[in-house]
Amino acid sequence: MPGIIGRKIGMTSIYSAEGKSLPCTVIEAGPCVVTQIKTQDRDGYEAVQLGFGDRKEKNTPNALKGHFKKANTDPKSKLAEFKGFEGLNLGDSVNVDIFEEGQFVDVVGTSKGKGFQGVVKRHGFGGVGQATHGQHNRLRAPGSIGAASYPARVFKGMRMAGQMGNERVKIENLQVLKVLADKNLIVVKGAVPGSKGSTVIIER
Repeated sequence: MPGIIGRKIGMTSIYSAEGKSLPCTVIEAGPCVVTQIKTQDRDGYEAVQLGFGDRKEKNTPNALKGHFKKANTDPKSKLAEFKGFEGLNLGDSVNVDIFEEGQFVDVVGTSKGKGFQGVVKRHGFGGVGQATHGQHNRLRAPGSIGAASYPARVFKGMRMAGQMGNERVKIENLQVLKVLADKNLIVVKGAVPGSKGSTVIIER
């Protein structure tokens, strides 16, 4: 589906027509440059590759330099493919005006990394509870994780402590509250995964 690459600016709130405060996220979306057009005959599928964000020439591999030179554009830091675009050519620009106020979009980003976390923070466990009879160090422990003689193993997918966050997350059906085409900004209702300045993908 058509979309655009953007950068998360941060969160704020705006008032609706009824005077209700709405939490929203401001995203700098585009302008994105068409860096490659994939066709059914050559690539086996149809898609458009967009580039966003400037990248230093000295930090760009020679293969990518030639790739961007074909599109007659400067090196870009982020590339992503989208389907559903029609009538675009190499070097064309895609801006935030492909979105309209009131429509619903999906936003893909990388969530904030929280490091190695226990089961209370990671999965919402309540701990052992009833902290009596000397259980001074069991309040946030996971407890038993499986039976003994049968099945004599721990099933895959057991909720345990481990790495939390830093995952690709897709938030669906966020309403577009405002589109500021002159500033390349889009304001969507609700939260978007990632920290300030992180790259996100907005899909219609």
